[in-house]
Amino acid sequence: MSRPNISQWVKRCQGKKITKIKSVGLKGCPQKKGVCLRIFICSPKKPNSARRKVVKVRLSNKIRLTAYIPGQVHRLQEHSQVLVRGGRIPDLPGVKYRLVRNKFDLDGLSGRKTGRSKYGTKKGDKVC
Repeated sequence: MSRPNISQWVKRCQGKKITKIKSVGLKGCPQKKGVCLRIFICSPKKPNSARRKVVKVRLSNKIRLTAYIPGQVHRLQEHSQVLVRGGRIPDLPGVKYRLVRNKFDLDGLSGRKTGRSKYGTKKGDKVC
């Protein structure tokens, strides 16, 4: 079998696209377990105004990163265990990760009707 010439090499590599990994801290995993180091509040970029809840997390692979806490209320403290997934917050610069609700120490939201899968709410959950 003969070797391919230059034009054949170029033709072969044309269809492949190199994709850039956006959530580098997870090292190719879909989620990672971590421990909360510090919980604080950030204000978003220029046109928006709010008090976004953010947490510094040390992952199981010793990487430290900042993650967003979705939903209105949470009961996280300093050494709480959380599950981190990818997904950036466009408002907050440098926040490229979110926490998964209803896993480990981060409870799901109760009384949520729409978008329940994002906030760890079961079908029959009601406000107490």
